[in-house]
Amino acid sequence: MTDQAEQASAAPSAAPEIPGKPTSASRTTLSHIMTHSDTNLLGTVHGGVIMKLVDDAAGAVAGRHSGGPAVTASMDEMAFLEPVRVGDLVHVKAQVNWTGRTSMEVGVRVMAERWNESAPATQVGSAYLVFAAVDADGRPRSVPPVFPETEKDRRRYQEAQIRRTHRLARRRAIMELRERRVAEGYAD
Repeated sequence: MTDQAEQASAAPSAAPEIPGKPTSASRTTLSHIMTHSDTNLLGTVHGGVIMKLVDDAAGAVAGRHSGGPAVTASMDEMAFLEPVRVGDLVHVKAQVNWTGRTSMEVGVRVMAERWNESAPATQVGSAYLVFAAVDADGRPRSVPPVFPETEKDRRRYQEAQIRRTHRLARRRAIMELRERRVAEGYAD
C-alpha cells in the first residue's frame, strides 16, 4: 500500500458541506386554545400540556431546519412565568438558535392571550431544547449551520453557545464523579 493510500484510508471521510440556512427559514408559531381537558387540579393549564406544545413546536422547527427527522435530546431551563387559563389562546414561538454538527438548540417562547379580548399576548413561559437530527435508522446525521440574521438572533446564538458549554461541563463533571465513586467501591 502506498503512503498516499494509507493516509487516505486512515483519514476520516469528509462529509460534503451542507449549505447554511438563515434563522428565519425554520422559525414557526404553533397556536392552540386551552380547554378544560388541559387543566390541572388547580384549574389552570397543566405544565405538561404546555411542555408538549413546546416540544411539538421545537420539533417542527428542528425538522424544518435539518431537512428531516430530529429527536429531542434534552430540554433546558423550562420556565413557567405566569399561569395559563382555560380559554387562553397560547402561541408557542420557536426558532433554531445554534447548530453543531448533528444537533441544534431551539429556543421557545410561550405567549398567551384571552381568546375573546384584544389585549396583547403576554409571555408565560420559555424553554431551550436540544434536538439531534437522525437518519432513517436513527443514527445522527449532519445539520446545516444556522445564520443569525438580526442582532437578537446573534445574541441568542452566543447565549446558546454558553448553554452548550455548561451542558458539556456538567455532563463531564457527573461522569467523573461516577467514575470516582466506582473506583472507591460504591455501587451506584
